[in-house]
Amino acid sequence: MNDTPDPEQTQRRREAAPDRKGPSAWDSALRLLGVRARSRQEMRERLTRKGFDADTVDEVMARLDRHQLLDDSDFAAEWVRSRHQNSGKGRVALKHELRNKGIAESIITEALGDIDPDDEREIAAQLVARKLTPTVVERIAADRAERDKMMRRLVGFLVRRGYPQSMAFDVVGEALMGFQGS
Repeated sequence: MNDTPDPEQTQRRREAAPDRKGPSAWDSALRLLGVRARSRQEMRERLTRKGFDADTVDEVMARLDRHQLLDDSDFAAEWVRSRHQNSGKGRVALKHELRNKGIAESIITEALGDIDPDDEREIAAQLVARKLTPTVVERIAADRAERDKMMRRLVGFLVRRGYPQSMAFDVVGEALMGFQGS
């Protein structure tokens, strides 16, 4: 027995509900994918929020699977690559984001395994360097209390971006080491 829904059955169901305004569930799914890749859970939630019934959502999900348009592994790998390189997110934040998108732990672990620890540290160092403007450097070079305050702020900044606290302390400490004036 074939478990995949019949596209004609989907069309008949849509026609049987003339009160339904707007695009079909399939069209909505394709529009969502046109904006960016989606996890399976995200797609299901978005279609449900748009008011499509559970059977219609199931049929669309099966159709997306048949056309290989949803793949949580590919989604997670691309999400990690993009958010790490373009947004400077650390492993902790990326893990949290992927969990919120319904990605399985094994897939998350695999996707995060693609992050080179040296690259992660380098991105953290670049984020800190951008915060150390000439004005900030001048202020912290002359005052130990200012240096300590900047240390706390920069470490907090990196931790909020998803970097481990120990790495944040190391990276910020190295960046501030040259400003030990007082």
